[in-house]
Amino acid sequence: MAGKELIKTYFHVVPCTILYCKVDIAFLMDGSWSIGKRRFKIQKDFLVEVSQVINVGVAGAMMGIIQYGDDPVTEFSLKQFSSSKDLKPAISKIVQKGGLSNVGKALSYINKHFFSDANGNRGGAPNVAVVLVDGWPTDKVEEASRLARESGINIFFVTIEGPDENEKQNVVETNFVDKAVCRTNGYFSLPITSWFALRNAVQPLVKSVCDTDRLVCSKTCLNANDIAFVIDGSSSVGTGNFRTVLQFVANVTQEFEISDTDTRVGIVQYTYEQRLEFAFGQHNNKADLLNAIKRINYWSGGTSTGAAITFAADQLFSKSKPNKRKIMIVITDGRSYDDVRAPALAVHRKGVIAYSIGIAWAAQDELEYIATDPDRDHSFFVDEFDNLYNYVPKIIHNICNEFNSQPRN
Repeated sequence: MAGKELIKTYFHVVPCTILYCKVDIAFLMDGSWSIGKRRFKIQKDFLVEVSQVINVGVAGAMMGIIQYGDDPVTEFSLKQFSSSKDLKPAISKIVQKGGLSNVGKALSYINKHFFSDANGNRGGAPNVAVVLVDGWPTDKVEEASRLARESGINIFFVTIEGPDENEKQNVVETNFVDKAVCRTNGYFSLPITSWFALRNAVQPLVKSVCDTDRLVCSKTCLNANDIAFVIDGSSSVGTGNFRTVLQFVANVTQEFEISDTDTRVGIVQYTYEQRLEFAFGQHNNKADLLNAIKRINYWSGGTSTGAAITFAADQLFSKSKPNKRKIMIVITDGRSYDDVRAPALAVHRKGVIAYSIGIAWAAQDELEYIATDPDRDHSFFVDEFDNLYNYVPKIIHNICNEFNSQPRN
């Protein structure tokens, strides 16, 4: 809190300096014909002022600019200029490209090409993209934005003179800002009523992009998954123990950030047959999801774990989003009547990280076949249902530990 207060004070004392801001930031400037030459010049003046306030340098913020119209073009990369002083003439020389206002295409471009080591992406600094839009995009932004967010890019939108009531019918994708930005809480979006008021947005925008505690859009072990629970509902489990299993599932789920753009959860219950209790994305907030888990009814029957794994692959993971980590948690209390090896191998090959949790009469060899290697990190055994709760922190720890050990932007 003290750091934030310090920044506020600094703005009062020295209006053109931010104290410390270590981010890698890409500005996507609107070069479409609809903006006109005069407003394009206002946009450049705005970016010059931002570059001076943000205090560009290798110890702080690094700033690059992409201009978009029909197609995006990098005006300069993150590593091209290492001081605010050098940026000023570079921005002033940018020439308007013209064309449509293809924001979705520009977001795909930065996700695939801009934030790379070759372009000066530092890895230790948050990636931020600030999109300036005159009016509205002429293409769809939702999918491109989602993929960019899931790659760890914190997306902000500055919309100037958005569509009025008569123009809204021309908008390609309604609520495009909410679909694109990191959080729909107003923090990541800045609507400006007039181009002549754009200058007033300099300090609020810089303050937002520099508050690295709030830049939580990028992937973490808690917001980057599609998790499938595959739950044994066979006769040997019993109603009381089945409720204990559901409580365990709820306790694990509770630890994740749940939404359509964060972690999603799906559940399959199985006996000889399989039942999809709910799919990924069916319950997109934590309260709804926990209630849905609570409402699952115990089935009773035989135990065909192999068929259940195949069913989960077909019904859940086939609909998994790109860039999501696919995690399967199989919970069983007995030996399967069918083979688990081939189905488990098939999901492993599709990139699913599989955990197996055996209770009471579960077969150790089957648990090891189901689990991703190394078994010690992905396979667990408890002698009684009531001891399941002990493994909640261990599973969360292992999921996060594995996630954090993977190389990422």
